Amino acid sequence: MQTKEVEQRFSNIAVYFLPKITKPNMTIENITVIGAGTMGNGIAHVFAQYGYRVSLVDVSADRLKQALVTIEKNLFRQASKEIITEAHAAEALNRINIFENLEAGCAQADLVVEAATENELLKADIFKKIDAIASKKAILASNTSSISITKIAAQTSRPKQVIGMHFMNPVPVMKLVEIINGYQTDTATTAVIADLTSKIGKIPVMANDYPGFVANRILMPMINEAVIALQEGVATVEAIDQIMKLGMAHPMGPLQLADFIGLDVCKAILEVLYSGLGNTKYAPSPLLVNMVTAGHLGVKTGEGFYKYEGGKPVGIADKFSV
Repeated sequence: MQTKEVEQRFSNIAVYFLPKITKPNMTIENITVIGAGTMGNGIAHVFAQYGYRVSLVDVSADRLKQALVTIEKNLFRQASKEIITEAHAAEALNRINIFENLEAGCAQADLVVEAATENELLKADIFKKIDAIASKKAILASNTSSISITKIAAQTSRPKQVIGMHFMNPVPVMKLVEIINGYQTDTATTAVIADLTSKIGKIPVMANDYPGFVANRILMPMINEAVIALQEGVATVEAIDQIMKLGMAHPMGPLQLADFIGLDVCKAILEVLYSGLGNTKYAPSPLLVNMVTAGHLGVKTGEGFYKYEGGKPVGIADKFSV
């Protein structure tokens, strides 16, 4: 192929590459976490555990109180396992302050990590607000598992300082943080966040901003295919999960994992993939759509593919029992 033909073929394709990690140019001391749900309280826990001052922000006073209860329980569970000392656990808890007011919660932040519900409009609104409130030097990060960092960054006046920090659940246990560079994310921003991730005992792995990034672009089609296999009667819930655990060495089967993530979250991520990539293989299966519509969302509602009590599986859901 001639050079001109190559140039013509690729002239309309925009490609951007992962940045080279340089030395961080700022120190992070004060971190604001927005959202006191499962992911938010886990993120706050880990930052506080590693010595950072944390402001945890949520519109719900009850969620904030419950988050502190959860964080305290999890910190002292670590102490009982001798991962940290009881003194360390108490110190970490004392580093966390709670706020219902966004402006007060972001006032001192060097880094703001948004961990709100996986909803693009909600995240856009949050980033508009924190961009107006937070110090101009502050980095703004999202824990989104699928929504475009470039879109989120476009809501701000500082797109170079916007990045994705996709923590895995449960945050205190899982080592990976998928770091997503938006189209305009600066290499200096990436360097600071990669360094911070290492300092909290996690492993930063880089990805560019395409639908689903890496983790969910690969994981969600697998979960969806497992649901389709169930829908088509290929195998039972238990058989599908056992085959993937015993045959593929997965610690948890795809259907139980879907329950753990939340079937509504799985559906939302698949819709982002389908919309962004335009390939029908990412379309949520009809069974998954029906389960979400019926309110059977997995662990958080007590029933999905399995039934749950106290967050633990106690059997196959009646709908799928043989």
